[in-house]
Order: sequence, then C-alpha cells, then structure tokens
Amino acid sequence: MPMLQMREAIRRAMSEEMRRNPDIFLMGEEVAYYDGAYKVSQGMLEEFGPERVVDTPISENGFAGLGIGAAMAGMRPIIEFMTFNFSLVAYDQVINNAARIYQMSAGQYKVPIVFRGPNGAAENLASQHSTSVESIYAHFPGLKVVSVATPYDACGLLKSAIRDDNPVIFLESEMMYGVKGEVPAEEYVIPLGKADLKRDGTDLTFVTWGKQVHNCLAAATTLEKEGISAQVLDLRSIRPLDHEALFACVAKTHRVVIVQEGFAFAGMAAELAARIQESCFDLLDAPVYRVTNRDVPMPYAPNLEKQVIITPERIADAARATVSRGGSSGNGNTNGGSK
Repeated sequence: MPMLQMREAIRRAMSEEMRRNPDIFLMGEEVAYYDGAYKVSQGMLEEFGPERVVDTPISENGFAGLGIGAAMAGMRPIIEFMTFNFSLVAYDQVINNAARIYQMSAGQYKVPIVFRGPNGAAENLASQHSTSVESIYAHFPGLKVVSVATPYDACGLLKSAIRDDNPVIFLESEMMYGVKGEVPAEEYVIPLGKADLKRDGTDLTFVTWGKQVHNCLAAATTLEKEGISAQVLDLRSIRPLDHEALFACVAKTHRVVIVQEGFAFAGMAAELAARIQESCFDLLDAPVYRVTNRDVPMPYAPNLEKQVIITPERIADAARATVSRGGSSGNGNTNGGSK
C-alpha cells in the first residue's frame, strides 16, 4: 500500500469527498493561499478554487457560525481550526448551535459539518496552545468526537465524518502531521464508533486515542521485555463510544490503564473508568489506573513541559502498578488509581 504522511491522508480524504460532492467546502485560517498552516490543504485551492477553499479572518466565532448556517442550508462544510485551542472562541456556536439545532428544530434542520484541526500539546507552545478538548466536547449530546492516531485511520474516518449528517469534532495532532503509514490506494471508509485493537496482549489493556496510542505502543514494547503482555485499544471514536470493544478487552485482561492527554479531573479517563466499573466490576483484578497530564497549566519552558506531559515511562509505571495490584498516585492526585 502507498505510504502517506498524516497530512497527506487528511488531504486525500477531503479532496476525494470534494470531488464526489460539490456541496462540500473547506474554510479556515490560511487554508487557501498559504496551503494550510501545516500544509494539510496544499494544492487544494488550485484544484477547487477560492469558492470551495476559503481563507477566513482570525474570527473563529464568525466562520464557525457561517459554516453552521451553510450546513443548515444543505451544504457540508469542513471547518479547520488552526488549533483546537482557538475553537474555544467559537464554543457558543459549536455547542449552542451545531450540537443542538437538530433537537431544537424538531428534526427540521440537520447540521452536517466537520470541525477539524490539531488538538493537545505540541512542543513549547505554553498553556494557551496546548489544551486537549475531547473531554470538553464529548460532554455534549449532539456532537460526535473522533481522534486519530494513524494516516490510515485519518483518511477513512474523515471521509465518514464528512458524510455524517451530524456535527463531528475531528481531532488531529500537530506532532503527527509528518507521521507516515500505509493507506490503501482504493477508496475506503471507516465507520464512526468503532475502536481498533492496535496491539494484542494478555496481562493488561491500555485504553487510549490520538497520539497517546504511540506512547502506549512504546510502553507495551518496553513491558514485553519484562514479561508483561499489554494490548493497546485505540478508541478512535470518543463519542459514540465502542462499549463492546472496550468491555471485551476488560474481559480478556482484567486490568486496565487509561491514557488520556489532558487533565485527570472530570476527564474522559474518569468517564471510561466509571463505565468499566459499572459494567465490568466483577471482571477486574485491579483498580482502573489513569495516566494523564499533570494538573497544572502547560509551562512554556521545555524542562517543565516534560514534567507535565505523558511519556512511555509513566505509562509503563502505571502498567507495572496495576499488574502488581499496588502503586500510588504519580501526579499528586488523591486518587490512588492515577499515575
């Protein structure tokens, strides 16, 4: 299969869908004449023209609202946020309009729109550019939330997101746009709401998504040398959630470590731990552990940033703790199941 960078896989998905459906357009800051802040939309202006690849002012609230209105009128916008930190400027539009118009109009208006862009921390961008937003947006019914870890997943899931009649939050990573992976030459789609087992194992399960998939795979390789067999479940869809795949992993390994970029307090890892406890309590041989960012705003200084972010070493430490059915908090939280 062809090897594509993540940015190329995303571009391919958007371009294929735009060729298929003239009602699809891309809009955001620097997506057109600059070819995208991360060159994700490179060449698309030349192919599709300025009416379908649209540069916007620095006004997320404005162009998110414009996209929502266009979706209500029958088009299928792809709205790029240069970073999902900036989506918080458009929070009212995304939550009060995109997520709720279908219900508030009694089904008269659908909002088939994709909000996409990089999520979470990159390197040395400080707290205002390092927010992980999946826990925020997954809180609200009416939104679908997707986070991708590989070019293969990015292409197939983005095509499904564009075709979906609901608003979809599509989370990428600035750190992964250059990551390469195999992508089939033929057209394909991956349905939303289906997790993927990236690595099989017998002793414990890492549950994660986005770029933390790669940290979990690295931790699993380290643990294998110590005789610990870890499987890695990539949720891919945060909402809708693949409960069947999640609970099947619990039933197989009986130990779970959830790895979530972002803060532990009121995060997706806490929600997942609660659901596992409610549905699989008798299957667990140890508490569900969480590995998250430290509970502080992201520092700018590189040495301090390294103390906040998740590393394969911290993930491996949590795995050793749950296999031994012991261990204490590694991030200052009072919950003994956090690392």
